[in-house]
Amino acid sequence: MAVTSEQATNALLVRNVTTIGHVDHGKTTLMDALLAANNIISSRMAGKIRYLDSREDEQQRGITMENSAVSLRFKVLAPQSTSRSGPAESPRTYVVNMIDTPGHVDFSSEVSTASRLCDGALVLVDVVEGVCTQTIAVLRQAWSDRLRPILIINKFDRLITELKLSPIEAYHHLSQLIEQVNAVMGSFFAGERMEDDLRWREERERRLAAKREARADEAAADAAATSNGSINGDSAPDTDDQYQERDDEDLYFAPEKGNVVFASAIDGWGFRIGKFAQLYASKLGIREANFKRVLWGDFYLDAKTKRVITHKQLKGRNLKPLFVQFVLDNIWAVYDAIVINPNPDKVSKIVTTLNPKIPPRELKSKDTRNLLQLVMSQWLSLSTCVIQSTIDVVPPPSSAQPNRIPKILYPDLLEPTIPPKNQLEKDLWNCHDGEEAFVIGYVSKMFAVPVKDLPENKKATITAEQMRAKAKAARERASAASIATTAEANGNSPSTLTEASNGQGEDVEGKGKEQVREDEDILLGFARIYSGNIRVGSRVWCILPKYNNNFPPTHPRNVPHAITTVVEGLYTMMGKDLVRVDNVPAGNVFAIRGLEGKVMRSATICAPNHQGLSDEEVEAENPECVLNLGGISRPVYPIVRVALEPRVPADMPKLVKGLKLLSQADPCVETFQQQTGEHVILTAGELHLERCLKDLRERFAKVEIQASKPIVPFRETAVKATEMAPPKYSSKRGLVNGSSAQGLVKFSIRATPLPKSLLEFILDNVSILKRLQRERRNTPGDSANDRDQDEEDDDSEGTLRKPTVRPDRFWAELEAVCEKAGGDWNKRIVDRIWAFGPHKACGCLLIDARKNIRTPNSLRKKLDRTRAAEASIDEESVVEGGLGHDFDHHIETGFQLATFQGPLCSEPVEGMAYFLESLEVASDEAKSETGVQPNYAQASGSLMTVIRDACRNGLLDWSPRLMLAMYSCDIQAATDVLGKVYGVVAKRRGRIVAEEMKEGTSFFTVSALLPVAESFGFADDIRKRTSGAASPQLIFSGQVYEMLDIDPFWVPTTEEELEDLGEKADRENVAKAYMDSVRERKGLFVDRKIVEFAEKQRTLKR
Repeated sequence: MAVTSEQATNALLVRNVTTIGHVDHGKTTLMDALLAANNIISSRMAGKIRYLDSREDEQQRGITMENSAVSLRFKVLAPQSTSRSGPAESPRTYVVNMIDTPGHVDFSSEVSTASRLCDGALVLVDVVEGVCTQTIAVLRQAWSDRLRPILIINKFDRLITELKLSPIEAYHHLSQLIEQVNAVMGSFFAGERMEDDLRWREERERRLAAKREARADEAAADAAATSNGSINGDSAPDTDDQYQERDDEDLYFAPEKGNVVFASAIDGWGFRIGKFAQLYASKLGIREANFKRVLWGDFYLDAKTKRVITHKQLKGRNLKPLFVQFVLDNIWAVYDAIVINPNPDKVSKIVTTLNPKIPPRELKSKDTRNLLQLVMSQWLSLSTCVIQSTIDVVPPPSSAQPNRIPKILYPDLLEPTIPPKNQLEKDLWNCHDGEEAFVIGYVSKMFAVPVKDLPENKKATITAEQMRAKAKAARERASAASIATTAEANGNSPSTLTEASNGQGEDVEGKGKEQVREDEDILLGFARIYSGNIRVGSRVWCILPKYNNNFPPTHPRNVPHAITTVVEGLYTMMGKDLVRVDNVPAGNVFAIRGLEGKVMRSATICAPNHQGLSDEEVEAENPECVLNLGGISRPVYPIVRVALEPRVPADMPKLVKGLKLLSQADPCVETFQQQTGEHVILTAGELHLERCLKDLRERFAKVEIQASKPIVPFRETAVKATEMAPPKYSSKRGLVNGSSAQGLVKFSIRATPLPKSLLEFILDNVSILKRLQRERRNTPGDSANDRDQDEEDDDSEGTLRKPTVRPDRFWAELEAVCEKAGGDWNKRIVDRIWAFGPHKACGCLLIDARKNIRTPNSLRKKLDRTRAAEASIDEESVVEGGLGHDFDHHIETGFQLATFQGPLCSEPVEGMAYFLESLEVASDEAKSETGVQPNYAQASGSLMTVIRDACRNGLLDWSPRLMLAMYSCDIQAATDVLGKVYGVVAKRRGRIVAEEMKEGTSFFTVSALLPVAESFGFADDIRKRTSGAASPQLIFSGQVYEMLDIDPFWVPTTEEELEDLGEKADRENVAKAYMDSVRERKGLFVDRKIVEFAEKQRTLKR
């Protein structure tokens, strides 16, 4: 099964496909059918063994958790030539590289890494459950990566055996399902079309404005030259300048196009309508192509005229659609005769008609399901159907890469494709695999494999001749050993025996060391080669995602992100097995060894040709072969964090090493060490966390690990409540006065909640704000270390919201939002925004509201001007304002600290604005009067602390609130357990958002919001309460936080509250419970009563 040069050098015969879909929709079962067709597993075990689920926990849970790749070969007959006299072509051998992906939302990052390497996708949809949340997510992933999708409507047998629909009801159900999937694809196209239209209109307005200015300048010049000149003010738009509509004909799924497969993977059958068109066309006397076009849809066969008619020509007759008459009726008849109402006579007729090769003992067997699989799999072969549709629909790499690679190289590209600019891009576009072609590959992720499972470490199978030679050598060694023993007994020198024993001891010791090494794991790269031919032993560039294509590898910015390595091994992936190969030509998916310790997760592999890099090319200042294909976007933001420690403290180095391996082997997990010294991992969900802990204990660290309770993020904010205590610090709410050490600096800062519209605008465009700040940082005067640190800071807070404005319109739109907010907010305040926080780009503002300053601090002006201009402005400001601007950095740092760790439980603050009302620095006369020499270092250091405390106190002067991270929860449940589902959601403080019934079924889809803090154990709880009849999917989009409208410090005060709750307030304050749990975890002070009820203890009488 290795990728040999004979079979895979022709890129036209290669297909790279991934299976995607919702969890439990049958992806791995479908792969079993394809593996059985390649004789890798038994056809009887297909659908039961789940061959690609190689992990133990995958087999136990029945779901896929990691990508699995397999390279299959299929011989396909070439299409018949139009000239019958021509020689018959031999069958073509196609190489189909399949990647099976998980469907669970916790492992969505695996789908991203797989789709980057493929050109097509098999989208599986359960015929009963229909379009689910992950179905939409994977379709969006396929759309963004420009994959060619094939819709596989799976579990077709459920319509017959479970829902018991009639053929005509099943036809309408299938029509609605295909329309639902097409509606999802249409929404993607409509969103992109609207963006293109808006972009075109703005570009057109700019062109027209430029034309008007040019004409005005020409007219002014003519008027100056001649006194009687006339100005032509016609600025009518060009009639030829019209928006070019994009064609969406190839976007949708339609059975007549051949991109829809109806299948039952568990029963091993599947078909496209072309199969039945081929069977019936000759019998009906209709051309196959024409019959295929009308076999799906509202077309009917007139029995009298033998002609196909539409629904307009029915004239009240009750005819069946062609799809029902020729397809569904036959399938229903087979299921009825074999499974539903077993009838041996009908079975024998079916076997005689279809002529499958079935042993007589199987016909007499009482296992009707096995008989059904034998009949259906030979009549409508699933593997043949899927592979033929893959070859027909999915383009080969040489045709797919001109459409996919430009979008990867230029993410802002609007056109479908662009012509190559140089020889490197030409090789990439054409998938050139010649010896002199540039070698460009992409590693989408790293995965761990035990060293003992590598092909070179396995015992090779030997032939009979090799066994005879081995036995002969063993007999010779035995005779030599007997001669040595006889010589020693006769009194010869014992040195020979000693040397022999020493040699044996060394051999045993060497074996022991080898055994220890084989128990470890090694990291391999999951990769695809886009051009060239990569070979074992060649030296290549490893270009990391932060590499900038605008600079050469020797540039200080790119030096840490351009590493050379030697290819130690190349493998074809066959599930959990690997097959070693010497080279891999362009267009194939493979595993590469030699990147461990150099590539964290993804990288681009580059070399000038198949021989690799030479020393001169490594030292070259601007090599032509270096290219960065970028990183992979993370569809799911890790939300669940857990602190880890080994049970035995001496095992801490092993845990650290294991965490490093885990972070490389899993594309979604994050590991880091907190300031407190705790080692923390971030995972996408509860199931993902269980898998990571299992891998640490059994594979990577191999030590006993203690995990803390899950650490859930919160946000802190404040609101203007109806009943609040009087202001604590001044007459104006939120205003706090403070001073630094020795009274050198005095200030007043006022905190106030942000308007909701302004907060939403900022959160939506956090990525735009980061981009603006990053573009200003990346100036020639910046050092490489500073830029890298800035990028790491930008990546520290994930944001998955889609921006609503373009970068050049950010400040103008912010002015408009402030103007609409009213009150203290107007468009002039935008020029006084000093900083955003925390992390310099989130939902809090620091505003310079000082009235006695000539040049207030403005982030907008700071980003607009160059570094040199800023230095000159700062010098002028110092001359004007004395030492006032010397403390700007310390004030901003205090603000960042206050918003990064709020006053409630040291969680980030969101939705607050802080106005610096005044800042006074003690004059020289005041300093001389006190007689104390001021310590500016002490004053500047203490200023950060007092600013932080003032911001925190300003927030507490309002009514503080906690914001909970929320899961979006989708639950599929039957009607009879719907009440139990609502009870479980309400018990965990969730909120039902919507419910929808699947037409034609008894299933409901319930949408809810559930706090992450209450989600642990939710899936198990809901399955237990509903006896497995409901299955939830929890999705965290990255920025969904909902305010808990309870004051953590609230206590009953009014007469009604005291009467209702009592003086002790026996009812639990939920917000205070959340706050106290976080404070206790962080080691902060917790205001908790030691004695809850102080009644006198009574001793019961015996």
